[in-house]
Amino acid sequence: MKKLKCISYGENLDIIDVESTFTRGLPNLSIVGLANTAIKESIERIKATLLSCDFTFPAKKITINLSPSGIPKRGSHFDLAIAVLILLQNEELDDFFVVGELGLDGSIKSTNELFSLLLFLSAKINHAKVVVPKSIALKASMIPNLEIYGLENLNEAIEFFKEKNYEKFKFLQNHPLFSNPLKINDEIFIPNNQFDLDFKDVKGQEKAKKACMIAALGMHNILFEGSPGSGKSMCAKRLVYIMPPQSLSEVLMQNAYMSLNSKECEFAKTRAFRHPHHTSTRASIFGGGAKNAKIGEVALANGGVLFFDEFPHFNKQIIESLREPLEDYKIHISRVNSKTTYETKFSFVAAQNPCPCANLFSKNLSCTCTDNEIKKYKNHISSAVMDRIDLYVAMDEISKDDKASITSKEMSEKILQGFIFGKKRGQKEFNGKLKDEDLQNFCPLEKDAKDTLDLAISRYNLSLRSVNKVLKVSRSIADLQEKEIINKSHILETLSFRIRG
Repeated sequence: MKKLKCISYGENLDIIDVESTFTRGLPNLSIVGLANTAIKESIERIKATLLSCDFTFPAKKITINLSPSGIPKRGSHFDLAIAVLILLQNEELDDFFVVGELGLDGSIKSTNELFSLLLFLSAKINHAKVVVPKSIALKASMIPNLEIYGLENLNEAIEFFKEKNYEKFKFLQNHPLFSNPLKINDEIFIPNNQFDLDFKDVKGQEKAKKACMIAALGMHNILFEGSPGSGKSMCAKRLVYIMPPQSLSEVLMQNAYMSLNSKECEFAKTRAFRHPHHTSTRASIFGGGAKNAKIGEVALANGGVLFFDEFPHFNKQIIESLREPLEDYKIHISRVNSKTTYETKFSFVAAQNPCPCANLFSKNLSCTCTDNEIKKYKNHISSAVMDRIDLYVAMDEISKDDKASITSKEMSEKILQGFIFGKKRGQKEFNGKLKDEDLQNFCPLEKDAKDTLDLAISRYNLSLRSVNKVLKVSRSIADLQEKEIINKSHILETLSFRIRG
């Protein structure tokens, strides 16, 4: 039995062993192991290709097994691995991942999903050796963590595996993104020094800026409420530039999701920023499609920021559907032909006016809304969704005396120090995404802090989720000050960002 490795993407990225056996029996080629139609069709495609290349099929029964057999596989990129196993049945084959579709003339072609599969692979396996179509080899060589070998046709595939002339077909990795990495606890991070949008443009709003620093450090969810022009959207759009640097795996995952959305991969240093309009459909935001599960905005925002401007104007169903990705950090999409799970660890940022006419907070303009109109406007967002918001900021009224106080670079440097402080503690997740069972280990409280929290629980009737969010936000505030133990002032500052009923 001979075998090569391939990859398939269903609910997760699956490593597939492509195995072959040649036994006595009527000449036949069959593929087993829950292969979809595209793979089944490769039987005739591979036969025609090999015959056109003057290869004579052995007079044996050929069985190709895609293991593990219980996982559904899809995609025509299995062609090359199957053809190589048939062509070189008597050769010793080294441990390679082999992907590519065959043309009838023996050429090796790429497929729509191939680049995203390679990105997922790089995030899962260290230093995997991968044989790819030459047409995407240069682009694929930019992906760190992979050794890329590009082949143009079956003749080159025979030379590669039979003569083991690997260096001839190797594409060297060279991308400026990874030239100056930041190393923390043996983990590689990509620092961001680009501030296309800067907080120096935001005049006043000191509380909002502090909330942005806390949200950026801990990847917390935040709601801005204020009059038009007070700076809600300005703060939201600048948040992504001050967030901690991405790890290598986060860069790869972001680009893998982008490629699933048919976007060109950029390997950007900044985190993802997604800003769907309030008229967007539920399918575009959460993912969907008629037959196959397509990626949506909540997954594309993974590792970055998802911004909902004019929050109450979004469809009620869309707002309520945010519960799963905000709580479980995953979105499950089931369709007829596929079931897919995407990660949704992002900072959810929302902005809204205080009332339908938007003048409730204004000192100069009168609010024309009735109490019932304001109540209806507020009730469009349920308490269950509000309970998933970590930080609430009531924006200050604009004044001509407001001045810029801090730049994005200065904020980013403080956040980076807090981020490193948390990493040295041994913490893997962002504070806002900590599991409840980890809070006891990473959120120790001084006695005064615990007493203050207990008093807040009884006074404000905080739910268990709310209590955990208070601890997570307090952890971020303490990290900004590089304090290991959460004290009373951290709890009080966190409570000042709690929305009042």
